[in-house]
Order: sequence, then structure tokens, then C-alpha cells
Amino acid sequence: MSTLLNIIRSQWERREQIFNLALFDLKKQARGAVLGWFWFFAKPMVYILVFWFALQIGLKTGSSSVHGAPYILWLMAGLIPWFYMQSMLGVGTHVFTRFSYLVNKIKFPIAGIPTIYAISIFLVHCGLVLFLLVAYFACGQPLDVHLLQIPLGMVLMFVFFYLFSLTTSLLSAISKDFQNLMATLSTPLFWLSGIIFNVFDLGIGWLETILMFNPITFIATIYRCAIYDRTWIWEQPMAVVGFVVVFALTLVLMIVVYRRTAEEVPDVL
Repeated sequence: MSTLLNIIRSQWERREQIFNLALFDLKKQARGAVLGWFWFFAKPMVYILVFWFALQIGLKTGSSSVHGAPYILWLMAGLIPWFYMQSMLGVGTHVFTRFSYLVNKIKFPIAGIPTIYAISIFLVHCGLVLFLLVAYFACGQPLDVHLLQIPLGMVLMFVFFYLFSLTTSLLSAISKDFQNLMATLSTPLFWLSGIIFNVFDLGIGWLETILMFNPITFIATIYRCAIYDRTWIWEQPMAVVGFVVVFALTLVLMIVVYRRTAEEVPDVL
């Protein structure tokens, strides 16, 4: 518990600096482009339109929900959180390499570095969520209490993938084999996590249960409960149980890895 409190305290004390560095990271990515921040949103929108065309127009797999919500909302509700999670599964797993100057020169708190990257891409995610809500109302959908699940999903996603990023970045700093492993798993996780298919329509009970222990599936399900199905996530109790179990295990693993490797990272880098 003391380790967790130290991690929280070190970031709270540097909260303004962490946020400013997150903004600086975004500005650095947009530097040199005439359209600047537009490109943070252009790529996700193109991906959404391509998947929508391929799945609904090409393969004719999409249909409206019982509430009349169009298929594209279902697709957007899965892909928009995936863009955030994909970044955390990619750069987020070796974030100490990206910000090595903070480790070696400034001696910035190790636990705060994944937060910088998490916040920078979370700001982009907030813009995409706003676009999702605009699309939701543009499709004629009503203001609904189930939309309150979106901020819940955003918070859970941010916290979980911060824990995940800190753990994997520490391991990747010690061994590049782990970094290569995470890069290898990113694409399979996309296709196996229910981002472009409904896990509850598989008709295979044991497989659906296994997928409920996938946090990516859980986050996508929250967004879809809010935007498309208009149900509460706790109406899928196995999904909640699965996420809680994985969250607890990730938290414990993060603490163990942090205690054993945090002091070695500056020397390794």
C-alpha cells in the first residue's frame, strides 16, 4: 500500500508539470503540419468510415438496434475507445524510451511518465468522444440517462491503461523482448476483443466468458451500452466481474514490478 501511495503522491505533487508536458507532447506531434491538430482526428475518422463501408455496405453485417440506433454508432462506440487503447498498447508499453530525457536528465518521477503520455492521447480521445456524441444526436437519438456510462468508461479506461502502461514500460525497459511481444499482440487483440463483432452473439458460452476477462472488450461494451444498446453495463454481470478481477491483478502486478525495477530503469536507459 505504501508503494501505491508514493506513486499517487509523486504525481499529485507534479500534476501541473505532468499536464504541461502532456500538452507539449501533443504540440510536438502537430508541429510542422499546416493543419496541426486536425490530423489527430482525421485518421480515426477515415478508419471508422472504411470499416463502416466494409462491414455494412460490403459484407452487409450491420443492422439497427431495437431502439433504432444506426449501425455506425455501434461501430464508432467500439472503435473510438480502441484508438486510445491501441496507443497505450503501442507507445504506452515503452513510454520510457519516448521520454528518456525525463528519466536520465531531469530525474522525473518514473511513475509520472506514463501519465504524461496517457493524458496527451486522452485529450484526443475526449475530442473523439465529443464527435461520437454529435453523431449520436445527429442520428436522431434522444438524451438518455445511459449516456452517463461514457464518463465512467473513460475514467476506467484511463486508470486501467495507466496501470498497464506503467507495468509494461518497466518490463520493456528491462527487456526489449517484452516490448516486441506487446507489439506482436496489438493486432490480434483488435480482432479478438469484440471491437468489430458482438461478443454476445457468438453463441459459444465458454468463449464469451473468456472474452469477459478482456478489459478491451469490457471498455467497448460500456460505450456500446451507452450509445447503442441503452442498457447498463451491470446488466452483464460477468463482464463486470471479469474486469474487476483483471483490474485487481494488474494493480498488484504493477506494484510488484514497480518495487523491483523502478530504480533500475535510469541505469538501463
